[in-house]
Amino acid sequence: MDISARIEAAIGNAIAEGQGGVAPPKLASALDYAVTPGGARIRPTLCLHVALACGDDKPALSDAAAISIELIHCASLVHDDMPCFDDADIRRGKPALHKAYGEPLALLTGDSLITAGFEVLARVGDADPKRALELIRILGIRTGMPYGICAGQGWESEEQIDLSAYHKAKTGALFIAATQMGAVAAGQAAAPWEELGDRIGEAFQVADDLKDALLSEEDMGKPAGQDEANARPSAVAELGVQGAIDRLNEIMSGAIDSIPACPGRDGLVQMVRKTAERLVPAKAIEAAE
Repeated sequence: MDISARIEAAIGNAIAEGQGGVAPPKLASALDYAVTPGGARIRPTLCLHVALACGDDKPALSDAAAISIELIHCASLVHDDMPCFDDADIRRGKPALHKAYGEPLALLTGDSLITAGFEVLARVGDADPKRALELIRILGIRTGMPYGICAGQGWESEEQIDLSAYHKAKTGALFIAATQMGAVAAGQAAAPWEELGDRIGEAFQVADDLKDALLSEEDMGKPAGQDEANARPSAVAELGVQGAIDRLNEIMSGAIDSIPACPGRDGLVQMVRKTAERLVPAKAIEAAE
């Protein structure tokens, strides 16, 4: 089974668990709506690539680690789109969940996906309790406060914003989770993998800032120009378009250099290089010229 199929099968199983028993039908439907279609699935893909590079000796743990991160990510998108935050109408080319199901069900869907992420990890705890507990710890740190995606969203309510801390929490947190959890699932220490996740996360944020500034809603499948409209901090506002592109290239070069020694390092280097090439679409580069 290839990585994409592995991820989709595991996510399908997790959502089915949430829809089982006597689950409210509309909420059960909203859970599926929130995670499919799934976009690039870059976070779980990165997690599994790291696990494979480190040996992937317990695939059930690796799968659980990967999809727990994706479930948290999908939850964050549901919440981010709501009127109290970005008030976005479109996500992944279709109506945002609160537009399709209403705000109460959107809030409950996001909450359900967060709890599902942790439940997935707990369910495979018997495979290796020590590793599973560490996976739960990392996911908790990168979801909540002060270093997780909740902190990232919280920075938008501050008058003075630390752009580095904002980016590291809002976008970098789940990429750090992906690299660290992939390593831990395969029996390796988490700490050496933080820099790689941090750098890839920052690169994705800079790329997202560029796309938001340069592409259309049709190109992105979600509203464009939101950083400027909502007066949010961005790499483009701080550095300009060309400065942001230069910064993106610098970050990804550092990401490759930061990959720790592991049996599959060469393959992981190739994966990161391909990711860098896909970060900013040609349309955005053309728009910048």
